[in-house]
Amino acid sequence: MWIPTEHEKYGVVLASFRGTVQHGLPLEIGDTVQLLEKCEGWYRGFVHKNPNAKGIFPCTYIHLKNAHIKNKGQFETVIPTEDSVITEMTSTLRDWGAMWKWLYVKNDGDLFHRLWHVMNEILDLRRQVLVGHLTNDRMKDVKQHITARLDWGNEQLSLDLVPRREFSMVDPDEISVTELFKLMEHRHRKKETPVPASTHHLFVHMKSLMSSNLGEELEVFFHIYDGRENRPLSERFFVRLNKNGVPKSPEKTERQCTLFVDLGSSDLRKDVYIVVHIMRIGRMGAGEKKNLCSIQYRRPFGCAVVSIADLLTADSKDDHLLKVYACTTESEWYQIHENIIRKVNSRYNLSGSNTGLAVSLQLLHGDIEQLRREYMVLFTRGVSITKKLGFSDIIMPGEMRNDLYMTLEKGEFEKGGKSVARNVEITVYVLDIEGQVMKSYVAAGSGEPGGDEYHSFVLYHNNSPRWAEQIKLPIPVDMFRGSHVRFEFRHCSTKDKGEKKLFGYSFVHLMQEDGRTLPDGTHELIIHKCEENANLQDSSCYLKLPFSKANLPGNNQAVKGTKECFWITSFLCSTKLTQNGDMLDLLKWRAHPERINDSLLKLKEIDGSEIVKFLQDTLDTLFGILDESSQRYGLKVFDCLVHIINLLQDSKFHHFKPVMDTYIESHFAGALSYRDLIKVLKWYVDRIVDAEHQDHIQQVLNATEYIFKYIIQSRRLFALATGGQSEEEFRCCVHELFMSIRFFLSQENKITSPVTQTQAVFLRTFPAVYGELLKIFTVREVAGFVRETLGSLPATARAECPLEAVKLHCIAKTVESQLYTNTESRCILLPVVLHLLQAHMQEQRDLVMCARILTSMLSLVRKYDSTATEPVVSEEVDLIVDSLLVVLMRTILEITNRPQAAGTNMRLQFQDITGEFVACLLALLRQMSDKHYQQLLQAFTSKDDLRDFLLQIFTVFRILIRPEMFLKDWTVMRLVTNNVIITTVLYLSDALRKNFLNDKFDYKVWDSYFYLSVIFINQPCLQLESFSPSKKKRVLEKYGDMRVMMGCEIFSMWQNLGEHKLNFIPAMIGPFLEVTLVPQPDLRNVMIPIFHDMMDWEQRRSGNFKQVEAKLIDKLDGLMSEGKGDETYRELFNSILLKKIERETWRESGVSLIATVTRLMERLLDYRDCVKLGEVDGKKIGCTVSLLNFYKTELNKEEMYIRYIHKLYELHLKAQNYTEASYTLLLYDELLEWSERPLREFLNYPMQSEWQRKEYLHLTIVQNFDRGKCWENGIILCRELADQYESYYDYRNLSKMRMMEASLYEKIMDQQRLEPEFFRVGFYGKKFPFFLRNKEFVCRGHDYERLEAFQQRMLNEFPHAIAMQHVNQPDQTIYQAEAQYLQIYAVSPIPESQDVLQRDGVADNIKSFYKVNHIWRFRYDRPFHKGTKDKENEFKSLWVERTSLTLVQSLPGISRWFEVEKRELVEVSPLENAIEVIENKNLQLRMLIAQCQSRQMQNINPLTMCLNGVIDAAVNGGLARYQEAFFVKDYIVNHPEDGEKIGRLRELMFEQAHILEYGLAVHEKFVPQDMRPLHKKLVDQFHVMKSSLGIQEFPAYVRASPVHFTNGSPRSSCRNSVPNIISPDGARVVARRSPLTYPAVNRYSSSSLSSQASNEVSNITGQSESSDEVFNMQPSPSTSSLSSNHSASPNVTSSAPSSTRGSPQLQDKHKHSRENSCLSSRERPVSAIYPNPLDPAQRATPHQIGDTTLPRSDPNLSAPDKVRPTFSSWSLDSVKEVNNTQFSDTVGKLLCPPVPPRPPYPGSSAKTIRSQSPVPTSRSPQKSSLPPFTPSPTECQSAGLVSNSPVLSGSYSSGISSMSRCSVSEASGTEATTGDHPAHQGPTMPNSVSSGSDELIRRENKTPPPYSVYERTNPRRPVPLPHSLSIPPSVDPPALPPKPHQQRTSSMKLVPASDPRRADGVPHVPRPRPLPRKVSQL
Repeated sequence: MWIPTEHEKYGVVLASFRGTVQHGLPLEIGDTVQLLEKCEGWYRGFVHKNPNAKGIFPCTYIHLKNAHIKNKGQFETVIPTEDSVITEMTSTLRDWGAMWKWLYVKNDGDLFHRLWHVMNEILDLRRQVLVGHLTNDRMKDVKQHITARLDWGNEQLSLDLVPRREFSMVDPDEISVTELFKLMEHRHRKKETPVPASTHHLFVHMKSLMSSNLGEELEVFFHIYDGRENRPLSERFFVRLNKNGVPKSPEKTERQCTLFVDLGSSDLRKDVYIVVHIMRIGRMGAGEKKNLCSIQYRRPFGCAVVSIADLLTADSKDDHLLKVYACTTESEWYQIHENIIRKVNSRYNLSGSNTGLAVSLQLLHGDIEQLRREYMVLFTRGVSITKKLGFSDIIMPGEMRNDLYMTLEKGEFEKGGKSVARNVEITVYVLDIEGQVMKSYVAAGSGEPGGDEYHSFVLYHNNSPRWAEQIKLPIPVDMFRGSHVRFEFRHCSTKDKGEKKLFGYSFVHLMQEDGRTLPDGTHELIIHKCEENANLQDSSCYLKLPFSKANLPGNNQAVKGTKECFWITSFLCSTKLTQNGDMLDLLKWRAHPERINDSLLKLKEIDGSEIVKFLQDTLDTLFGILDESSQRYGLKVFDCLVHIINLLQDSKFHHFKPVMDTYIESHFAGALSYRDLIKVLKWYVDRIVDAEHQDHIQQVLNATEYIFKYIIQSRRLFALATGGQSEEEFRCCVHELFMSIRFFLSQENKITSPVTQTQAVFLRTFPAVYGELLKIFTVREVAGFVRETLGSLPATARAECPLEAVKLHCIAKTVESQLYTNTESRCILLPVVLHLLQAHMQEQRDLVMCARILTSMLSLVRKYDSTATEPVVSEEVDLIVDSLLVVLMRTILEITNRPQAAGTNMRLQFQDITGEFVACLLALLRQMSDKHYQQLLQAFTSKDDLRDFLLQIFTVFRILIRPEMFLKDWTVMRLVTNNVIITTVLYLSDALRKNFLNDKFDYKVWDSYFYLSVIFINQPCLQLESFSPSKKKRVLEKYGDMRVMMGCEIFSMWQNLGEHKLNFIPAMIGPFLEVTLVPQPDLRNVMIPIFHDMMDWEQRRSGNFKQVEAKLIDKLDGLMSEGKGDETYRELFNSILLKKIERETWRESGVSLIATVTRLMERLLDYRDCVKLGEVDGKKIGCTVSLLNFYKTELNKEEMYIRYIHKLYELHLKAQNYTEASYTLLLYDELLEWSERPLREFLNYPMQSEWQRKEYLHLTIVQNFDRGKCWENGIILCRELADQYESYYDYRNLSKMRMMEASLYEKIMDQQRLEPEFFRVGFYGKKFPFFLRNKEFVCRGHDYERLEAFQQRMLNEFPHAIAMQHVNQPDQTIYQAEAQYLQIYAVSPIPESQDVLQRDGVADNIKSFYKVNHIWRFRYDRPFHKGTKDKENEFKSLWVERTSLTLVQSLPGISRWFEVEKRELVEVSPLENAIEVIENKNLQLRMLIAQCQSRQMQNINPLTMCLNGVIDAAVNGGLARYQEAFFVKDYIVNHPEDGEKIGRLRELMFEQAHILEYGLAVHEKFVPQDMRPLHKKLVDQFHVMKSSLGIQEFPAYVRASPVHFTNGSPRSSCRNSVPNIISPDGARVVARRSPLTYPAVNRYSSSSLSSQASNEVSNITGQSESSDEVFNMQPSPSTSSLSSNHSASPNVTSSAPSSTRGSPQLQDKHKHSRENSCLSSRERPVSAIYPNPLDPAQRATPHQIGDTTLPRSDPNLSAPDKVRPTFSSWSLDSVKEVNNTQFSDTVGKLLCPPVPPRPPYPGSSAKTIRSQSPVPTSRSPQKSSLPPFTPSPTECQSAGLVSNSPVLSGSYSSGISSMSRCSVSEASGTEATTGDHPAHQGPTMPNSVSSGSDELIRRENKTPPPYSVYERTNPRRPVPLPHSLSIPPSVDPPALPPKPHQQRTSSMKLVPASDPRRADGVPHVPRPRPLPRKVSQL
């Protein structure tokens, strides 16, 4: 049975548990669990990280921990009872764990490893804490380390700052908000700005001296030198080096390392240096021989200098190599360092180029104790301490030091009978009172132990040596008396013996007889002469002699006159000895009572350091004098006491205050002193008002604190001694003293009055007295003193008065004092404090101090409970609210609205006080109860006052919510703020309802309320979804979801508004919409219904809710682009509102609005996802296009439309889609007029006129068209701009524009353009974005992009998509699948611009543009068998399913892809298929023959392969298969309607045989010698083929057929308009060789029509070059109908490029013929032709023969190879005229390209399901000089066919082409030629253009955005066109120059787009394109 657990509440998982049992809960090791129930070895509970999942688990897996339970019961919270630091550490490490793994995923290796080390360190410290074996001090250190590392990690991971007190986290509810703010601020400041250390230390490690000329031992001396004052700052550090230049004692680190201690901040400057002097120990001369003498001398070697400023930048211990300078002039050695510093080092040479002193230098900061802790290794290993000369900046009590420093300055010596100067050496000894040498008290410096004597260095031959050598004499204090120092002078001989001869001595006493030490300074000592054997052991012999010239008696002229002198400088640094006689006199006052008066007066002149040395003795002296002679010396003793007290205020002696405190507490014994002290103090106070000079009185008042300490301690001692006698007397004295004080404080004086300054001095020290008074007086008495004293101050407050600031400072000290913490005293003091505070805050004065006072006050007002203090606290809160709430809010408003100060410090200061005032306001509001709020609101006498208060507090709350109010990581503070705000708002909302509704309605208050509520909900710190689970749980447990609370309050208040809701429609739609976008389901459910309410009220008011709709749409875009909203919101919005409006009368319009908004959300979400996820540009572009169209077509939001135009434009530019970018920008351009209307600044456009902006847009678009090689479109815009310039007579710009236009024409003719592939893409499945879902598109591929590359790109863009492996339309299961399916295959474009494509003489460079631009329709063919398949002849049943796709816009446009608007299927019969196949193969043969004749082929291989493919296949039954299929009696009987087509097929077969015969003749002429056998074989096979067809000779109509090949190249030789007649001996035209040639085998594969000969051909031609045209030949997706049983050559098959091998997903209708052509006839899936019956527009050009499913941009070709010339016409026969008996039912549309179109020619109608395409235009009547002949009634004109079909597919090894065929049944044109035989000229062709009625019907109902420059003049598609690309009706554009083959008539008129045929039936030749209307005018 499950029993609820009592004590077992909290546990940690010891081992992972899978939870495989029923109701089992999976556990991971380390999880913490809360236990709810227990049953027989099992617990039931939950894991803390997922409290919703409850289950059971074994007890043995859980380690129980003691825990504290809050809210026992259903909602209990369990907190482990362990050290709070451990709890925090555990939870923090859990949070870090997840983030640490994420760092690894993000590849942030640096932070990952650093955090890993810190986490391990914290775990190690945690173990130490848990073991519990640490001492208290160590535990404190460990916790400090832990919290420091926790804070570091939180900062690095951008987590919240944790407020702590004593290392433990604080609960914000348990301390006041002001305390919380101070804790947060303290932790932030600690983190941000460490306090700069005032003490610094220099660590020096001597490593070695590197020099080439060593060989002697060295002594190195370091010291710190002040270059400004030219004096050393420290004693010397001394290191001995051996002969190798390294320290002599490497094992003793203290001999190599030192710490120069106690450097002040002022010492770290540029002119403070480390100076190094180096001495050598050896012979007198560095180069002397070794055997000369054995005595060694100390001699100068070198000097080095480095500035301390150079070390300030070095963070770590850096090694330095110091340059060592040698001094050649020894007499200057004493100042060598000064000269180096002054850069006068030219006189010194470096000791050697490679000489350097290697030292390690490091600056350390902080006091020495701190360094001992931080650098423990340094101190334990050993380091010598090198002290500063003199005391440090701060003298610490208890410091013991007694060092005498002597500097051997200089000497003056006589020659002593020598011819040269002496080599003088000084030996120094210290002797005690008995004349004995003191051992080890002479030190050269720190680092080496002291010695018994010291030898100076020797200067060679110098009678006036200057040493400047410092020594240290650390003599104990007790040995100073009677000691002296002796200096012995010796001459050092350089002769063989090298002996040292004594010639004199000097001495000096260390202490005078009166106890004073040797004074600091320079002393001139007398040199007493003596001999070498003189006995100096007995010091008494010479001590009676004079030692200094200054001390000589006046009559001793003999000694004074001597020339020999010796100078020394002494400096004593002692804490016990003094050189001051006055000090000694005072301390010995009993010995000389007559000197007391003088000594007391002189005390003020004594140096402070001397006084603090003897502080206790001095104080004892003063109080001793006071006790004995109070009447006589009372005033002077008081003054001396004041002097000493004020001395301790100095920062240098500040640390001696504790010494005085200790003295007062422990050593002070003046029990009677209080009377004298009070009396003298009162005497001074009484004289303040009348005194002229206040300086001394101010000093007295400055010492008030310590005077009171002495008074109180004295009274306590007296009371203790007498049992409390004279208590009343004492109290009376104190009361009288305070009366005197109050009197002088109450005086009103001028601001500059000395009395005012004295008042200020007293107020500064007064708060320090409270604590002393409390030792004797009660709390109430002291509070009374304080209240009366502060209350006596003058009431008139003047802002400029300095007393005001001091007064406030005094109040601050009072509030922070111990006195104020007591509740009793607080009640007495609070009114005084509040009065002063209110006055200052109202006038905005001294706000920093006001904030400090208020913070301290409110920190004491605890959150009270039902204790006895409740009434008191409540009363305090009442007082503070009444006095300060309103003024506090006003202060916050004024501070936050102030302009930011320029200085950083000022800005920080304001930020600080703002935070403090805010914390005070929050603390005050948090203390207020219902009663306080009621009192507050009732206190407002008028509605206006209440209204102002509410507006003010709402404004303040909005300020508090600002993100910049608190630092980013202060989440704790923000949550407390929000909790206070929502509590207060709930109280105030009642006042709002009661006072400002119905007839008293006030819009401003309500609006402020709603605005506050909205920004409250939208705060980042309340968005719990962004928090970690643990943080979210903590917030919800403590505060709940405050957004939902506020949302419910908004809804409640909204419902109360009634008819006043109309005031907030539409203003509040945006804010409320923003609230509903917050991802909190409960909040959304509460808030979304408000929109229904708004719709309802707006419907009542105006009969519609257009305003609501407009506002919703406007706001949605901005909000969703900021990342707000999601798919769930869209569904919720839709469902809630639809449900709400079900019963409304306006339901239909409501549903419409909701649908519109929902669709907009879909698009906005898709757009945001694309942008946010960093999607590929294609996806972003598609999404932007969808959104842009939605804004234009459905919402008509012009501004948003324009914004997205520019977003799309930027995307295109980024993707380098320059053509698409131009079309996009054109959308904006066409919204503008050529007017002078001013336009505002918008996006990146400046303020300018509409004309200027349109001009700028035109130029930008032209530039992008140029970059995108879409020059034809750019020309139109150039013309329009030129017209504008011309109309303004701006000829300069007109000239530039004409030149630009000309340059574009040149580029068209000279530069090559790649023709892109087009691909149909289907996006199926619900996982695609809305704008793609279940739609099909046609995409314009990139340059060189083949199907496989495109397919891979699409799969990369949609990595989760599945590529469909068939081309059939998917079923509903695919449409509805929760997946992504992609269906991709290539399609062929159907050009619209037939007039250009079918025109003779138009260069291919021009035609290539029209083949792939402005394309609406695309086609794809799929073969299939209908009925029974004949195994012998499969072509009897081979049909073709032709799919035509029509787009919503033409390509290219504003996107690289557009949606398919319409798809149509046509079935082409086997017979029609056969006609198309043969017809296209004939065209292919004609072109190749013409190319061969005109020498445009670089080799003959392509013609060879094509002939071989046709003839060889025919031998194996090629054309015969068609005969078997369609010429048999059964077929003719069963299909009587096909009689005409059968005849046409027969004619084409005969024509093919004739072409082959002629082709063989041409082939024979050009065939290379090595291919002659193949040619012979082809001739033989051709005869067999002819006989198999039953042809003995060709019919007359075939023989007479003129078969022309047009060369349309502008530069070809046919410019003379005389066509080449085909004959083997015809005129030869030089072929244009392509810059790049490739082996044909790389492009061609054999088809099923190939024979065994194709192997031979491929082997022969595999390494040969093909013509340019070969590379554009593209295999068909079908196989030939005349298939051979011979498979392709392995050479050909294997060498097909990878891009020709097709995609694995393209089967049946999408398999490339490349694939099929690489297979044998048996391997192919269908041995059939995949014909493409084309409109006449589809006639193949020479460079487009191939498969439309393949790209025509071969990646292996350069651009120049892509443009092919056309060919001259040729004929096989002659005689017959062209029959022009029929006009096509449909004739092509009119376009106005830059090249004027020619009138089209009629053709025959075609039997198709879909509408017809335009027929080709006729050839130029000037092109032929021969009489025309009619090959057959149905023959296509070859010129039109050759030059116009963009795609002719098929392999050269095929007998019959399989793609891009031109069906005669669709359109057939015959050519009328004129020349030398006018009798044969065809009938005059009328200039007529007709348009099919069904085409007009198909287009007329569509008005999409004009994305194409040309399509807008299309009469088949009446689309409004942009003004920017139009010519206004009143302005005729300049005529284009006529083309060489065409004369322009001046009477050309434009047929309106809506009237393609004139009423009179006489159509006109079109002029260059009419200009359309603006889109915005629709």
